[in-house]
Amino acid sequence: MSFDTVLIANRGEIAERIRRACADLGLKSVAICSEADRDAPYGPKADRFVCIGPANAGQSYLNASAILLAARATGAGAIHPGYGFLSENAAFAEAIEQAGLIFVGPPASAIRTMGDKIAAKRAMIEAGVPCVPGPDTALPADDAVIAATAAEIGYPVIVKAAGGGGGRGMRVVHDPAALLDAVSITREEARRAFGTPELYVEKFLQRPRHVEIQVLCDAHGNAVWLGHRDCSQQRRHQKVVEEAPAPGIPADIAARVGAACVEACLRIGYRGVGTFEFLYEDGEFYFIEMNTRLQVEHPVTEMTTGIDIVQAQLRVAMGLPLDVTQAGIGCDGHAFECRINAEHPETLTSAPGRITEIHLPEGEGIRVDTHVVPGYKVSPHYDSLIAKLIVHGPDRATALFRMQAALEEMRIDGIHTNLPLHRAIFRDPNFRAGQTDIHHLEHWLKTQGAA
Repeated sequence: MSFDTVLIANRGEIAERIRRACADLGLKSVAICSEADRDAPYGPKADRFVCIGPANAGQSYLNASAILLAARATGAGAIHPGYGFLSENAAFAEAIEQAGLIFVGPPASAIRTMGDKIAAKRAMIEAGVPCVPGPDTALPADDAVIAATAAEIGYPVIVKAAGGGGGRGMRVVHDPAALLDAVSITREEARRAFGTPELYVEKFLQRPRHVEIQVLCDAHGNAVWLGHRDCSQQRRHQKVVEEAPAPGIPADIAARVGAACVEACLRIGYRGVGTFEFLYEDGEFYFIEMNTRLQVEHPVTEMTTGIDIVQAQLRVAMGLPLDVTQAGIGCDGHAFECRINAEHPETLTSAPGRITEIHLPEGEGIRVDTHVVPGYKVSPHYDSLIAKLIVHGPDRATALFRMQAALEEMRIDGIHTNLPLHRAIFRDPNFRAGQTDIHHLEHWLKTQGAA
């Protein structure tokens, strides 16, 4: 399973992040780009830089054939998908393996199991992972059975697409009269968006937090969990701020759920890094899905555990055993991450353009993951994430103050960004007290006239 060259099948800050991890391990890197990203600053830093297609992601970053062709042409022995794009595409993982290359991620079988929300829930129940109340089977076509199932769970319920993700393919139903219409609309939406009309239904939790547990597994039967994160600051189901550890969660409860996540990984033959996502309410965890890839928010776990998660991914892909045990994993202090996007501060819509100047904060416990430099043109074709500002402190209070200072110091000129939003979040008394749920940020934005 050895290799010396990794093709990075992604763009932006995560492409630069993976390039650095490869360099630290003595591996060569191949960066790819679309025609819109020819001037990406990380390109010349890689050992090879290859354009694989037009700006349209479907013809470049989502074009599996073009990516495989680039890997063969450059002699890459492995492909790292980063996050987004093809990172959770089982067919892509299979195609890489069939080409005699190594996919830096889990086996295609594990991606398929966890990508199907019903199959994932069934696997989690078998492993003892706590799940949201509701059956581990798809909703039938029979209206009477659908109604009886929802009534047994108790309203409100949420109807979800089995193949969904990213906040799409779901509807909350508060009373029986609205149930069947919601099912019908969501079925059609699921069919169009995910290729299958299969749905399931669960209890809708009223004021939960979004808490994640990071796992790391090798091909030798070793698996560990790396603590937990709180990702409750969300807008339109997209995370804005993350922190580790999640505040106020008893250590014994977290350890019990973490151990169950490890057991689930061993049962499904998982390999590499992954994240179990939960809703957390009234002292209880409820599994919602697993992300079978690297997460945008992985730096806060790196800062609190001291483990380089991207390097760990690469080492596992090389066939090496984990060099950490569960007993050796601790939590050192507290970390926050702010996702800095090119957005209009009032409407929070994408704001592409050319960056004229950048001033990045410096100091103890401050880290910035970014691919942008002065003169860089933010493309309208892709996600608006341009940087991640991460801070670490010996405790949550210190990390809060450090993030406030770093946000005040950070400047990105020439384009609009969401820096004003982050500064406001870190002044919010409720957020500072660690007492917010997944609805808090959107409610706050509505009072400010933005949502």
